Amino acid sequence: MSAPVSSDRPFLNRRLAPFGTTIFAEMSALAARTGSINLGQGFPDTDGPAEIAEAASRAVLTGLGNQYPPGPGVPELRTAIASHQQRFYGLGYDPDTEVLVTAGATEAIAASLLALLEPGDEVIALEPFYDSYAACIAMAGATRVPVTLRPHGGTFALDLDELRAAVTPRTRLLLLNTPHNPTGTVLTAAELTAIAALAVERDLLVVTDEVYEHLVFEGSHVPLAGFPGMRERTVTISSAGKTFSFTGWKVGWLTAPPELVSAVRSAKQFLTYVSSGPFQYAIAQALQLPDAYYEAFRADLAAKRDILADGLAAAGFEVFRPQGTYFITTDITPLGEKDGLAFCRALPERCGVVAIPNQVFYDDKSAGATQVRWAFCKKTPVLEEAADRLRRL
Repeated sequence: MSAPVSSDRPFLNRRLAPFGTTIFAEMSALAARTGSINLGQGFPDTDGPAEIAEAASRAVLTGLGNQYPPGPGVPELRTAIASHQQRFYGLGYDPDTEVLVTAGATEAIAASLLALLEPGDEVIALEPFYDSYAACIAMAGATRVPVTLRPHGGTFALDLDELRAAVTPRTRLLLLNTPHNPTGTVLTAAELTAIAALAVERDLLVVTDEVYEHLVFEGSHVPLAGFPGMRERTVTISSAGKTFSFTGWKVGWLTAPPELVSAVRSAKQFLTYVSSGPFQYAIAQALQLPDAYYEAFRADLAAKRDILADGLAAAGFEVFRPQGTYFITTDITPLGEKDGLAFCRALPERCGVVAIPNQVFYDDKSAGATQVRWAFCKKTPVLEEAADRLRRL
């Protein structure tokens, strides 16, 4: 069924008509208007390593990247990305033909879907999903097929039988996100093995969003591309924003076989063409930081997770303690609440804290109606103050 033409956006095409102003913009504006602590949008309130900021400054002042960088990305960054994949996962990629730098992971996702999908193709995505997934699938003229992660044993679990049943002759691509935003679930090696076998059996392409790869607190992150039969059919996406706390620089990338990189680049060149010139040189240096950086970064966020999770539990929420990412999902049912959207819109006036209702990440709104997401990538005193305010509920 065609989407109706919006009365307040009469010129917007029907594919995008269902997508209004993002919930992040709405809730951030609400936070600013009420002076609330913003635990909604997932950006840190501190910058990343000073030496990386200094590297960006040097690049600007010495003229590195101030003009258009190469379309695939500067060689230094492409080499650093390939080295990162080898260093952490033992995956070998040619920096000249199998790496593409993008304007953040969001552009990498958009370009991949625009390049690899035909109108009418079906795309399976794990629900709840990051809101750009739905919009990008719609822009490609494809059909979104959600497979819902459901609460189980204190976390959210994937039903592999449901995933298999969702695949039809029209299925072209699996769009996966692990570690998973917003639930914090990290797919296990057993789950990934089953997903890989399904993709090979049904000859599916896979796009994996792995931007939280270095924020795993329980278990470990294992790229799907490393499983048998997957390297040649997988586009692996990540970015610098989440790992190095420079979200405004918008430096993302993807790794894939040459044929897939070439296809995605064909779409990407007509989106931004190129971006983030000087910042690319700085992120090339960031990717070479020692293991101690990654370990300290993860430990810091794990401690912050526990501060906020404990505070939410003390306030009466049911807390799903995340295995990864820097988000916590809670259920508001124990507070006598049933509508997460109404709860989040009222929360700033009630106690001066802003969060995101998970139902906006679902096609099946009822599945996430009572879930609320909180970001803990904030300074410790901010999280402690937020926890104190939430206890007033």
